[in-house]
Amino acid sequence: MGDRVLNWVKTTLASRKESLGSDTIQHDITIVDPLEVFAEGGALSGFTGGELRAPVFFMKPDDIPEATKQLQAKIQAADCYLIVSPEYNHSIPPALSSVMGHFGGSNYKCKPSGIVTYSPGPFAGMRAAMAIQVMCHELGCLPVSKLCGLPSPNDMLEADGTPKDGEHRMLNQLPELLTQLEWMAVAMKNQREKTGSF
Repeated sequence: MGDRVLNWVKTTLASRKESLGSDTIQHDITIVDPLEVFAEGGALSGFTGGELRAPVFFMKPDDIPEATKQLQAKIQAADCYLIVSPEYNHSIPPALSSVMGHFGGSNYKCKPSGIVTYSPGPFAGMRAAMAIQVMCHELGCLPVSKLCGLPSPNDMLEADGTPKDGEHRMLNQLPELLTQLEWMAVAMKNQREKTGSF
């Protein structure tokens, strides 16, 4: 399911040609997959597994592995975050909260986030979306109001992310979410450049 949803999100992003005033939107996408991040050789592979025992922001700079520093730099450089997540036990998957939690709020602050969730059932991962909103608020990457939730994505999307029915009403959520996210990303970037962050 997850690959279908992620492929659909990437294709939708690639097809957008939005312009907000004098700012043309350019999407440089970095995918942070907990399965890769915690795997051997991944950015957080030396952190005893997926559990959060010693977050990166508690470590001395010289003790942080180079791959972890590179991931942290990507998080810091991003102008916004689009979180694509399944629902796990009606909440956030532990690996997602661990990856994001390793890096303190100073890496995320004053930037917007958008949330896309999915589940095999009819609720489209919305219980996870509500929990992810709270986590994003705490980290400082404020979620936009529009959510995107896909119930039974295998029924809506082919394996490569192509919609089975391009007119399916549930697929209209993502473009609306991206419009809000892009607007907020440009506005917040302009303000950070003008006044810095708090």
